[in-house]
Amino acid sequence: MKRLFLLAAAAAPLALMSMPAHTQQAPGQAFAVDAQPAMPTKTTRTGKHVNRIIDMWLKGQPVYYTQISGGGYEEGKKQAATKADYITYEMEHGPLDFKELHEFMRGLMEAGPTRTGHRTPAVIVTLPIQGTPDAVRANTWMIQQALAAGVHGILLCNAESPEAAKTMIEASRYPFAPVVQGLAQGFRGNGSQAWAAQVWGLTQNEYLRLADPWPLNPDGELIFGVKIENPRADANVESTVRTPGLAFAEWGPGDHGFFLVGAPKPRTPGAAFEGYPPSMLAVRARVLAATKANGLRFLNSCSERDVIDQIKDGVMICTGGDSPAADKGRAYTKRSDPF
Repeated sequence: MKRLFLLAAAAAPLALMSMPAHTQQAPGQAFAVDAQPAMPTKTTRTGKHVNRIIDMWLKGQPVYYTQISGGGYEEGKKQAATKADYITYEMEHGPLDFKELHEFMRGLMEAGPTRTGHRTPAVIVTLPIQGTPDAVRANTWMIQQALAAGVHGILLCNAESPEAAKTMIEASRYPFAPVVQGLAQGFRGNGSQAWAAQVWGLTQNEYLRLADPWPLNPDGELIFGVKIENPRADANVESTVRTPGLAFAEWGPGDHGFFLVGAPKPRTPGAAFEGYPPSMLAVRARVLAATKANGLRFLNSCSERDVIDQIKDGVMICTGGDSPAADKGRAYTKRSDPF
């Protein structure tokens, strides 16, 4: 038996070498392109999107998010009533627990719909993946686990290169998704649609068609972003934000501060924020300019003091979804949708 096993193992590389070249595919390489449809030029749908973020952006409205670090079914039921347009489910530094995320989505679904008539608030997940090509490639399983839980998008932290962002998008797309120049064929697997379709209130076939990046796919319902938050990422930001499938970017002042300023200094409780130093403001300006040049939305923290100025500056994603700052921002942009 041992001799037979060794013979089989030795034969495997020889069998691979004898395969036709077109059947030996590198990871992420496109194949069977003739089986993929062309990308629609405009949406084929009517009515509300699954993803509330998209509906707001199509109306020219900034969106506001709240953030939680973990939480299961009961937390989902609680968050179903949030005024926020979306929830950041933080697993970069919070617990990496996909079962708990699954239950959180179940709680949102069962306690819904939202005041705007959407089945759930949108949920964007952060993951503990360093945004380098090798790290993202090795951890695409995290991206696919999060999407299988029924979330509406991923924010790639420390996104250092366009190759890393490209791998995130490819891992999120099905092999039969419409052809996109600049992207290899998707490799999200069968079975990932079952629970996610229930969360979205769709049939599995409907989910398979709509689970694609927006605005790249006008029918898509998934939102992907990059967090540019270290000097290596800064050096590549203009090329990174050109990655097909991205919808937004942020500049990550917390991590940038570690790199550019050093350890944070203690602040007196209640003291006013003194502002960012020139090195930090230069980074923000660069990321903002890159997003504007490529049609991406820009994310920035917003307070009641500066939310209107942030919106005037082009910010389309603000923190504080349940805060007075969000109420002030919505009033300024004359949002008519309930929240």
